[in-house]
Amino acid sequence: MFDFVHENKKMVQIVLALIVLPFALWGVSSYDKAGKSTDVVATVNGTKITQQEYDNTLRQQQDRLRQQLGAKFDAAMLENPEMKRAVLDGLISQRLLVERAKAIRLAVSDERVAQVITGIEAFQDSGKFDKKRYESVLANQNMSPLIFEGRVRDELLGQQLQDAYAQNGFAANNIADNVIHLNEQKRVVSVASLSLQPFMAQAKVDEVALKKYYEQNSSEFHVPEQAKVEYVKFSADDLLAKVEVSQEDARKYYDEHQNDFGTPEERDAAHILITVNAAAPQSEQDAAKIKAEQLLQQVRKNPARFAELAKQNSQDPGSAAKGGDLGFFGRGMMVRPFEDAAFALKAGEISGLVKSDFGYHIIELVAVKPPKVLPFDEARENIVNKLRQQKAADKFAELAEKFSNAVYEQSDTLKPAADLVGAKIERSPWLIKGTAVAEPWTTKMLHAIFNDEVIKNKRNSPAIEVAANTLVAARIVEYKPASVRALSEVQEVIKQKLLRQQALELAIQQGKSMLAQLQSGNKPTLSWGAAQSLTRAQQGSLDAGLVRQIFQANAAKLPQFVGAEDAQNGYILVRIDTVTEGAAIDDAKRARYAQQLRQLTGEEISHAYLADAKRQATIKVNLPESEILGAAPKNDTVQP
Repeated sequence: MFDFVHENKKMVQIVLALIVLPFALWGVSSYDKAGKSTDVVATVNGTKITQQEYDNTLRQQQDRLRQQLGAKFDAAMLENPEMKRAVLDGLISQRLLVERAKAIRLAVSDERVAQVITGIEAFQDSGKFDKKRYESVLANQNMSPLIFEGRVRDELLGQQLQDAYAQNGFAANNIADNVIHLNEQKRVVSVASLSLQPFMAQAKVDEVALKKYYEQNSSEFHVPEQAKVEYVKFSADDLLAKVEVSQEDARKYYDEHQNDFGTPEERDAAHILITVNAAAPQSEQDAAKIKAEQLLQQVRKNPARFAELAKQNSQDPGSAAKGGDLGFFGRGMMVRPFEDAAFALKAGEISGLVKSDFGYHIIELVAVKPPKVLPFDEARENIVNKLRQQKAADKFAELAEKFSNAVYEQSDTLKPAADLVGAKIERSPWLIKGTAVAEPWTTKMLHAIFNDEVIKNKRNSPAIEVAANTLVAARIVEYKPASVRALSEVQEVIKQKLLRQQALELAIQQGKSMLAQLQSGNKPTLSWGAAQSLTRAQQGSLDAGLVRQIFQANAAKLPQFVGAEDAQNGYILVRIDTVTEGAAIDDAKRARYAQQLRQLTGEEISHAYLADAKRQATIKVNLPESEILGAAPKNDTVQP
C-alpha cells in the first residue's frame, strides 16, 4: 500500500497523511451546521444556501471568467441578473442532487475526496500537496478545511448521481445508421441571388410615411442620459512605485520560504511492514510486534538480506516484490511516524520498529537527495517584486476605507480623496447610461454615476471597486438628460430605411415569382453561381434555414429548386443538381456515432431527471427580483 501511494502521488499524494483523518471526523453534517447563523438566500427542501456560499460561488465564477477572458474580462459580467440567476440555479441543482444521492445511499470515500483536493494546483508546492498552503488558501477565501472538504464531498456525490444518468444514454444501431446517412449525404447546389439594389429606384417615400414611421418608432431615436465626469482612480498598482523593500526584508523572506526557491530534501527508503489494525485486540497487536521484532533481529544480523527478507515477509503488497523499495519521497508524503523515522536515519542505516496506523515497519534508508536551493542573489529580484506587491496591497487595504470616507464625507469635491492617496483628478469622455465600456466604466460604476444623489444633488459617487484592488469615485461635470432626436435630425435615416424596406419587398416578390416558374419547369434568366457541395454539417455560407430546405427537398427527380428571403440583400434561389450518399458504414464508424448519440441521450436523460427533481422540490428564494432575475419575492415558493 505504501508503494501504491508513492507511485500515484500526483493523484493521491497524502491519502495516508494528516489530511485524511479529519475527513473521517468532519462530515457534511458539520458543513451544514457551519452556515446556520448566516443569512439564507434560498432553501431546497429545507436545506439552506447561505449568503456567504452564494457570494463565494459568484466570486469563484468571476475568477474563472477572469482567467479565461484575460484582458477582455469585465467585472460587470457578474452584475448581469441572468448570470446571478444561473449561479443560484447551479447551487439549487447541487443541493437536489446531493439530497437524492444520499437518499439512495450513494457515498464518496475519504480517499476519493483526498485525491481531488491533493490534485488541485492551488494547494501544491513544486507539484506536491502542501498542507500549510492548503490552509492558507482556504483562509484567504474565509473558508475552513471543514467547510471546503464538505463541499468537495457534496460535489462528488452530486456528480456521481448525475453521471449515473448521463453515462447511460442509449442508441440502437439502426438509429446510428440513419443518423450517418443523414449526416454524410452530400447535395451539390448552385445559388442565384436577387439583390434589392436594382429595386431601389422603384421605391418611393413621402413626408406622411416619414412622419408616421417616426411617431410609431420613437424608441429607435431615444438618446439615453449622458454625462461627463471628473474622477479619481486609486489602485494598489499606483502604490507600487512608492513602496520600498529593504535588503534585510528580502533576505528574511528568502530564509523563511526556502521551499519556494528550490527542491526540498527527498529520501529513498525501503521497508518491511507487518500489518495490524490500530483498533485490533491487544493480542493481535502483540503477535504482530513479536513477528516484527524477530525480523528486525534477522536484518541486524545480516543487513544485506533486507531486500530478501522484505520479499518474503513484508505485508505491503505494493513494495514487497521490489524488496520493500518505496523510491524517493519528501516531507508530507508518508504518515508522520514513518516520515519522522525515515528522516532521522543516515544513508545505509536501519531503524528500530516504527509503529503506525498500518502496523510495524522496519525501515532502511537507501539514499538521500539533498535539497537544491536557488541562491539568494538569483532569487532577490522576484522576492523584491513579490514583497513590493504585498506591501502595496497592504497599503491599499489601509487607505481604501479612508479614501471611501473622504469621498463620502466631503461629497462636493474629489480633491481631499485624491490628495489622500496621491492620485490625480481625471476627466472622462461622454458616458452613456447603461452602456458599459472598458474599465473603469463598468456597469456598477455607471449605475453609481447615473444616480439621483450624484445628478440632482451634485454629490460624489461612492467609491466603487471596478477591479481587484482598484477603487474609483466620480462626480458629474456635464449632464444631458434622456431625450428623443427631432424628426429633422433623423428623417434621412428613416427615408433610407423605408426605401430599403420597399426595395426588399419588391426583390422578395420577384424571387418568389421566379421560384414558382422554376418549380413549374420554366427557365427564367438567372446568373447561377459555381456549384458547391453541402452536407448538413458543412453548410458553406448559406443560412441554416435554407440548408434545411435543401435537404428536405425531394431528390427523386432533379434538379429541384428552393428559395428563401435574405433580409440583408433580397432573395436567394438554390438549384439542387445532384445527391450523393456517404461511404459505406463500417463497424468503427457506427461505433463512433453510437457513442456520440449515447452521450447526447445520456445528457438529455440527466437534464430531464434534474428538471423533474426541481418540479417535485420545495424551493424558496429569498432574494428580490431586482437582484436575481426570475426569482420570486421573498419567502415565496418557487417551482423552477
